[in-house]
Amino acid sequence: MSEQNRPLKSIESSQTEQIHLLRYEDINGENRLFGGKLVSWIDEVAGVVAKRHSGMKVTTASIDHLQFKQPAFLDDLIVIIGRLTYVGNTSMEVRVDTYLEDSTGQRQPINRAFITLVTLDEANNPCRIPYGIKIETTAQQGDYESALKRIELRKMRQGEGY
Repeated sequence: MSEQNRPLKSIESSQTEQIHLLRYEDINGENRLFGGKLVSWIDEVAGVVAKRHSGMKVTTASIDHLQFKQPAFLDDLIVIIGRLTYVGNTSMEVRVDTYLEDSTGQRQPINRAFITLVTLDEANNPCRIPYGIKIETTAQQGDYESALKRIELRKMRQGEGY
């Protein structure tokens, strides 16, 4: 099936939001959100987005541009939102934004990451994603074009041994 004939799904149809109230088990020795816990949540949200879009098993291939912008503390409300930015033949890129939400509902960004996931067949081999993405807004088009640039950068880094 050619790319033009592949059915398209909207980005919104797989967007995922997860909310966490920070508890003692989420906090590190410096009384801040443990970075590894946040990375786990980010990976989970990205996996859900990819599975919802593809309807298939997925696995994380890479996490890119994981940037911690500010800390979070005990009893803070953390909102994690994942959405597709790119769908290729066997891989997808998911942008995951993490916010600290205050008591008024205002959100401040504390982290952004780009995760590449691959669809798997029953033998756990990479396989074709059955759906492309429907780009419906200027912002989505910008995200898609930025994803293409990140893909090229990843290929360059792989060629250089990174």
